[in-house]
Amino acid sequence: MLTILNAVKRVIVGRALRNDRLTHTLLPKRIALPIFASDALSSVAYAPDEILLTLALAGVSAVSLSPWVGLAVMLVLVTVVASYRQNVHAYPSGGGDYEIATENLGRFAGLTVASALLVDYVLTVAVSISSAASYLTTAVPSLHGTQAVIAVASVVVLALVNLRGIREAGTVFAVPTYLFMLSILGMTAVGLVQWFTGTLRPAQSAAFTIVASPEFDQGLVGIAGGFLLLRAFSSGAAALTGVEAISNGVPNFRAPKSKNAATTLLLLGAVAASMLAGIIFLANATRVHLVQDPASELLLNGKPLSGDYIQTPVIGQIADSVFGGGSIPFYIVVAATGVILVFASNTAFNGFPVLGSILAQDGYLPRQLRTRGDRLAFSNGVLALAAGAIVLIIAFDADVTRLIQLYIVGVFVSFTLSQLGMIRHWTRELKRVKDRSVRVRMQRSRIINGIGFAMTGTVLVIVLITKFEHGAWIALLAMFVIFLVMWSIHAHYTNVARELAVGDDPSARALPSRVHAVLLVSHVRKPVLRALAYARASRPSRLDAVTVDISPEETAQTVADWEKLGIPVPLTVLASPYRETITPLMDYIRGMRRDSPRDLIVVYIPEYVVGKWWEQLVHNQTALRIKTRLHFEPGVMVASVPWQLKSSEEARRLQEL
Repeated sequence: MLTILNAVKRVIVGRALRNDRLTHTLLPKRIALPIFASDALSSVAYAPDEILLTLALAGVSAVSLSPWVGLAVMLVLVTVVASYRQNVHAYPSGGGDYEIATENLGRFAGLTVASALLVDYVLTVAVSISSAASYLTTAVPSLHGTQAVIAVASVVVLALVNLRGIREAGTVFAVPTYLFMLSILGMTAVGLVQWFTGTLRPAQSAAFTIVASPEFDQGLVGIAGGFLLLRAFSSGAAALTGVEAISNGVPNFRAPKSKNAATTLLLLGAVAASMLAGIIFLANATRVHLVQDPASELLLNGKPLSGDYIQTPVIGQIADSVFGGGSIPFYIVVAATGVILVFASNTAFNGFPVLGSILAQDGYLPRQLRTRGDRLAFSNGVLALAAGAIVLIIAFDADVTRLIQLYIVGVFVSFTLSQLGMIRHWTRELKRVKDRSVRVRMQRSRIINGIGFAMTGTVLVIVLITKFEHGAWIALLAMFVIFLVMWSIHAHYTNVARELAVGDDPSARALPSRVHAVLLVSHVRKPVLRALAYARASRPSRLDAVTVDISPEETAQTVADWEKLGIPVPLTVLASPYRETITPLMDYIRGMRRDSPRDLIVVYIPEYVVGKWWEQLVHNQTALRIKTRLHFEPGVMVASVPWQLKSSEEARRLQEL
């Protein structure tokens, strides 16, 4: 069974790589861009949808304000990109926001950022994959209703690809990412030409009338209207997610690492802003109408739409207007958008495992997360992220509108604390540096990070106010729980290290006065005789053999066989009136400990080594239970003595092939 599993693992994951191959997995900018920027680039596929969906609550007149909301989002995007370019130069180690906050604001702030990023990475996968499933059902209406199944399957595929290694994942994702960029920018260019020439056709939803929500039947007036605008802005700010991934992934770049990371970040900001501007402009020019519930919020000639009407996302409607539904360019745009939304999750599959490994190295997460797998990827982190995303997708039935309400809270928490940390960093460095030119650069960087802090802090407040009751509280609760878990894990590791430290305690180095060996005997067979030989070879101070009287007939046969062989070791029979094995044995060993508390007791247990999985079910079960109980007994060691059955030899030969 193990051989079959290993063979399957090699097919899926590939051959294991040596440690010295790690440098060969470093990324050039052309591969790093699709890996680390796909999340932010793909946000333009659902950020405009969320802006229009929110504004539609106040009717058609409110939707016409979408370009101004989009402009505000782009302003924040440019500011954050400029701020993070300072981050990657100052902290190229890959700790990103967590390292910046911890070093400059303290451990509490660092863990807050870490918990926010971990939650946001999981949500990135869930939102992107769910949005991709929505686009797929648009292209293939017969799949409508199966979004959750499609999303879960996509997460599994992404996890398997990332288990093969970061460079392999980048090579797979590079072509679709660049295809998406070219298709959106090309559609924008063609759409602008048609708009200038007056040939741009209206969207398929342009003829629909939007029924405003009762509280907004007067449009965007008063406090409620302003609040709705802020809510639309906070939803559109999802376009900023993924910007921080590059600062976490600097170690994966080729040298010069920080320079290449900063250049990639600049390319990301320019392309993402251009794509977002183009989509929102064309959505407004073609009069795209998007609502939460088409059956009740859209009217055609004053009548509600039929219940089987399927609402097409913004990019799909724009592609239909620019190229015509059913045309090859239309399908290229829709397909590229759906694929990039799946691959956008790859940004999280690179960021989450790296951050998890850093946290594990610092003692805040289980240490299994800091080790690299066969392909030099942090495999356990990949699997943990996939599991978390699948849980969210199933819980929210792959509903993007519901998931988006949980989104971006975490990323703006990390944005804000990171920029505050950078301000502290530059202030501290300015006190040490005397060179005028260097001080000028540092002061410029501090100003940029200061503007970033003010802007991201403002957006964070807006997000918390506008989204709290719509689901943001769930993300905050998850962050709080993860924070407590990490704090508890660190406290546990600290206590264990303190408990195990040798120090000046002489008792920690003291040897036992005697070694008392105990051999467990069930039947007098070859495994027992081998265990006896090993026990005698260790030259213990005393050696006893014990058997538990479960069946009087079998016990009598065991004693007779023992005496027949003339073994010079006494065999003690332990009474078991309730036909138990473990309780009489534990009472016997505890009695030995009471009589000689300084003695070391070594219990020798014969075990079968089997080659087939089902053989393990019929062997070694009692031995396993005994070992489990003995591990909790102080002053007791367990020595397992293996006996290889023929099936194990066959398995070993197959393993060596």
